[in-house]
Amino acid sequence: MTVNVNQRVLKKAIGIGLTAVMGATLLAGCSSDGKSNSAAGGTDAPGKSAERVTLKVEIFDRGKTPKQYTITNNFVSQMIQKNFGDPNNINVEFVPVQRSEEVTKLNVLMASNTDVPDIVFTYDSSVFYRYAQQGGLTDVGSLLEEHGQTLKKFIGDETMAFGQLDGKQFAIPGKRAITGRYASYIRQDWLDKLGLPVPKNTDELYTTLKAFKEKDPGGLGSKTIPMGMSLGSAQLETLIYSFIKPISGDLTYSQRYELPLHEGFKDAAQFLNKLYNEGLVSKDFSLDEDKAQVSKDIQNGNVGFWSEDVDSMFYADGTLDNLYKNVPGSKVLPADILTNAKVDNKYIKSRYASNGMYIMIPKSSKRAVEAVKYLDWMATGNNLIDIYNGVEGENYDMVEGIPVVKADVSQEFQDRLFTSGDTAIISNGKNLGDQATNEKAWILGFPANNQEALKQSIDIANTDTVGPIVFGKPIESESKYGTTLSDKLNVIIVKTAMAKPDQFDTIFEQEMKDYMSLGGDKLKAELEQALTEISAK
Repeated sequence: MTVNVNQRVLKKAIGIGLTAVMGATLLAGCSSDGKSNSAAGGTDAPGKSAERVTLKVEIFDRGKTPKQYTITNNFVSQMIQKNFGDPNNINVEFVPVQRSEEVTKLNVLMASNTDVPDIVFTYDSSVFYRYAQQGGLTDVGSLLEEHGQTLKKFIGDETMAFGQLDGKQFAIPGKRAITGRYASYIRQDWLDKLGLPVPKNTDELYTTLKAFKEKDPGGLGSKTIPMGMSLGSAQLETLIYSFIKPISGDLTYSQRYELPLHEGFKDAAQFLNKLYNEGLVSKDFSLDEDKAQVSKDIQNGNVGFWSEDVDSMFYADGTLDNLYKNVPGSKVLPADILTNAKVDNKYIKSRYASNGMYIMIPKSSKRAVEAVKYLDWMATGNNLIDIYNGVEGENYDMVEGIPVVKADVSQEFQDRLFTSGDTAIISNGKNLGDQATNEKAWILGFPANNQEALKQSIDIANTDTVGPIVFGKPIESESKYGTTLSDKLNVIIVKTAMAKPDQFDTIFEQEMKDYMSLGGDKLKAELEQALTEISAK
């Protein structure tokens, strides 16, 4: 694997510089008595502001803006201004941040103190914890009590806990609508040609993969790929989770690069080594970090079994549609197959945490009250539905309380919603109530011919899941060593997979020794200490 060392060093230097600047400037938003410059964080009147004020809200810019709009002035922003801003005498101003530069730009904004938006956010827990520890964030606990009861009820106590540090609410976590992540699939038409049943466990899968290779049911010769593999999370993590033992009950460490710290990781690596040496997985998986090649191979009909993000294949003109178009008679069956011998042979797989992004109000903001009111308004009535779905009768129809996208919606009406997901920051996905309702709504947004397969995939993704432990404190080693260990994990996977079977143990032990020396030992010790602390509570 090739690494651009100069770029890596430069990025690291920039990050260190920004952290140093932040350490000196984040506290500038506090007066000498430690209170916010705005005391109550802005006007605390329960109704309309006495004077017109401006509330600045961060928004991701993904570079896909329809020509008739801008990222800051569009259908959704105008709707928000009309329905929230004007009635409350507030100008809602959106501040764009390139999605690809999320953390870097946020660091710059936070360090500036004066140009930082009143509402900012990140998906990175270490970034949130750093800002909170350095005194850069508003404690919104009392503000939520006074102005955010609807928001609190929407988010829920379990998810709210993700935004707490030392008992204080420094962030409002977005609520994730769907927590299932991955499902697996097998070519039913290949099984039928060979007269084979759907495998029910990992051992049976191995036998089936060998049959796919040796008997070539697709008539592909050397192009046959019994099991699709890449360095993407959907493929690697699904395999690894089927071997590792959770840390505590149905909980485990949250970061991908912490997988080597689990009992059973070596077993997963050895199984992949076996598959690779027998020609049962994608030969060049080590070059496929973005899973582009494995997706192409699936669409061309070359792959017999694979794992994928639960929804990824089912979009219109997506992987499944293209496979059926390219290979007449092909048939894909969602199937739960990989079993975990360390957990009663259950079909263990990871699930998302209940939180999405961390929504924060900088300590320097004078509009903290308005910020909480805005988020509370978003959680009220149909406002979230309107932001996500547009206009009833034009963008969607209500079917049994669920907004269903109209099949014949015009491009003009589709363009209305290009910022909807990035504006509805309190909700990661369409939250309509409980998860079953959310899933039903999600399924109805896909082409009718793919909906049943997606439903089966979601059922698989929700079976025997393991979620992340919430420590309620930053794990310093994650921010310090995370990037290095993430790269090292890929190296471990690739080198051990490609090793000759009789050299596997030696190579695995050497790579794990390197992993621990690069910060893995310190990360392991800190995680275990944090686990001891929460177990003692």
